[in-house]
Amino acid sequence: MVNPDQVKAAIGRALPDASVEVEDLTGGGDHLQVKVVSSAFTGLNRIKQHQLVYGALRQELASEAIHALALQTSTPA
Repeated sequence: MVNPDQVKAAIGRALPDASVEVEDLTGGGDHLQVKVVSSAFTGLNRIKQHQLVYGALRQELASEAIHALALQTSTPA
């Protein structure tokens, strides 16, 4: 289980300009919906964008602190 601030911080370390919204879908802290907007995604397809976020959350995913992750990524408008 992780709290939203931990997720935001981990993504922020990897993508410093990112705007991150985290929603706990079940109240248990392990099923999350995350929206990330970052200029680092410019020119990358959706898979590459998601891989950047997965990389930022590698430890949380490997330890299964995050069991399910619904992810939306985009570049700034």
